[in-house]
Amino acid sequence: MENERKKLALEIIDRLKKEYPEAGCTLDYNEAWKLLVSVRLAAQCTDARVNVVVEKLYEKFPDVESLAQADPDAIEAIVKPCGLGHSKTRDISACMKILWDQYGGKVPDDFDALLKLPGVGRKSANLIMGDVFGKPAIVTDTHCIRLVNRMGLVDGVKEPKKVEMELWKLIPPDEGSDFCHRLVFHGRDVCTARTKPHCERCCLSDICKKAGV
Repeated sequence: MENERKKLALEIIDRLKKEYPEAGCTLDYNEAWKLLVSVRLAAQCTDARVNVVVEKLYEKFPDVESLAQADPDAIEAIVKPCGLGHSKTRDISACMKILWDQYGGKVPDDFDALLKLPGVGRKSANLIMGDVFGKPAIVTDTHCIRLVNRMGLVDGVKEPKKVEMELWKLIPPDEGSDFCHRLVFHGRDVCTARTKPHCERCCLSDICKKAGV
């Protein structure tokens, strides 16, 4: 069964590469710490809105030091449109303080160290590891979990960490990060959540298990 799933995974990876050759992170950033901020703001908020909000945030607080020393109320006033403003502000403020005090303003390139930062879970840590440091990573966001279940790569597994562990068995390490980015694009364009998926124009329609569709 696992061998069949590995073959299916490799075929899916190959087809999605052709369909979305330029797929990358949809959060805008040019420094590692900015991706940390954006991924925390993106919880229950669209990446498009986050990209607009952080422009104002970085105008006022252009680096880790200024954000670490900022009055939390000033941060919250800017990030409020992303929702959950109080808890997101608390995590971002605490995270930037640790980066400034313990890491000289740099983001650590160690998965376990990232997990210890306020507001950083496995999904965020994997995103940083893959996108910033080019290390093996699997980001199990809502698109990933929905699609890999539909495709038959996992069977009714919904808990993010369990999905991640199952995918590590199937996805070559150097493909994981890009594969997950392509699932986001495919999940938005074709294999949608809120409408019936558009199987008629899906590049995977002949090999997808279509579980639950």
